[in-house]
Amino acid sequence: MARIEKFEDLKVWQLSGEICRDIWHLFETTPLGKDFELRNKMNRSSGSIMDNISEGFERNGTREFIQFLSISKGSCGELRSQLYRALDRKHINQEQFDMIVVKTDSESKLIGSFMSYLNSANYKGSKFTKPATTSNHADAQNPKPATHNP
Repeated sequence: MARIEKFEDLKVWQLSGEICRDIWHLFETTPLGKDFELRNKMNRSSGSIMDNISEGFERNGTREFIQFLSISKGSCGELRSQLYRALDRKHINQEQFDMIVVKTDSESKLIGSFMSYLNSANYKGSKFTKPATTSNHADAQNPKPATHNP
């Protein structure tokens, strides 16, 4: 398995970017672009999917990453709900709706699977690994006894 070194390598982040581009395309090509309130909400929720994946990854801790993935997953549901409103208002057609709903549903499932994987992994994140310590001469002459903190 390839090591993921940056959030741009994550399939969940790549798909979220595709969803953002699809949503923006709807703004530019359909009456949805003129419903400013709904447009703003959809722009924010689609961006939230993408942004929370990247922010969680950059935190370098598995628990925090899972929390941010959870927020991204919630934003997928929020965007799907907004797509229903756009369809009901006849801003988009059924084909446009179906295309993006399928992607948001896939994204939500992918995020959920990724969260499950991270929950079962033993890795805690790079922020929890101890940095290499350098000993200096003073420490060597006066070693401190080990303390046991539960």
